[in-house]
Amino acid sequence: MSRFSDPSDVAALLARLPEPCGPSRAQAARRQQQLTKPPGSLGLLEEIALFFAAWQQAEKPGISAGRALVFAGNHGVTARGVSAFPASVTAQMVANFAAGGAAINALAASAGLSLAVVPLELDRPTADFTREPAMSEAECLAALNAGAGAVGDAELLVLGEMGIGNSTAAAALAAASFGGDGASWVGPGTGVDAHGLARKAQAVDDALATHAGELRTPFEILRRLGGREIVAIAGAAIEARLRRIPVLLDGFICTSAIAPLAVTAPEIADHCLAAHVSAEPGHAELLRLLGLNPILSLEMRLGEGSGAAVGALVVKAALAAHSGMATFAEAGVSSG
Repeated sequence: MSRFSDPSDVAALLARLPEPCGPSRAQAARRQQQLTKPPGSLGLLEEIALFFAAWQQAEKPGISAGRALVFAGNHGVTARGVSAFPASVTAQMVANFAAGGAAINALAASAGLSLAVVPLELDRPTADFTREPAMSEAECLAALNAGAGAVGDAELLVLGEMGIGNSTAAAALAAASFGGDGASWVGPGTGVDAHGLARKAQAVDDALATHAGELRTPFEILRRLGGREIVAIAGAAIEARLRRIPVLLDGFICTSAIAPLAVTAPEIADHCLAAHVSAEPGHAELLRLLGLNPILSLEMRLGEGSGAAVGALVVKAALAAHSGMATFAEAGVSSG
């Protein structure tokens, strides 16, 4: 059965999001105070462990099944010259994923993550959102369901994307969700020059003008300004929350999928960790507005879920330290 059968389902699900388990977090915090280390000495690793304890409802959380999902889609706005690469590269990269030759293949394997790539109608790009909605209601619902249906059973979900032109869509989603114009949110993306950057900013401004007065709900923001792969990330994030699965977000484009949801449900990001802050200029501000502190800052801007896969290694280290260390009593060490 589809999770999303009507646009109103998005609002209905956002109104009943499960919360983290406070008692489990408190129990894990008590364990941390007994581990053979000075309190707080593992810094953010300790907070990551408590985060997982609250969502897994376990004193000693762990990850035996981590899953990376990469959604791919094409964008009609590429006709506006917003990318340094043609739209055909999306399908070519999907083939590269399938052959095991991309960065995400290597990084997911290094983090012990299963990897699934979900291409979404690559031969049928979304409409140019500077002129009309990117998707019909039915197309947007299909993309949401594609994301929700791909989540499966996992203890950690790593989300990523591939889609030429999608950094322009991400900038439009951020602007519609949190305000600002195109120049406030666009960045080099695939490596456009100053003229390309100006075209991107103008495309965002044109889109905001075209859809002015219609961007009132998360669903409408997503369907009018998003791409299939971005909307699928939003669907996967909602599904993961309903299943209490922690999510590692990748870069600017991946994070932009959460922005429209946060307009009406700021707590939507509570089960998410920002794996890194990317080199794309708008990402740091978007994370700030969502209340997310990045785990890493590596000047990455590839997408594909690559930064999130690297972040998964840190998450696994955090849980290994929390669950695997001995307590002072177990080790026969004085607690001071």
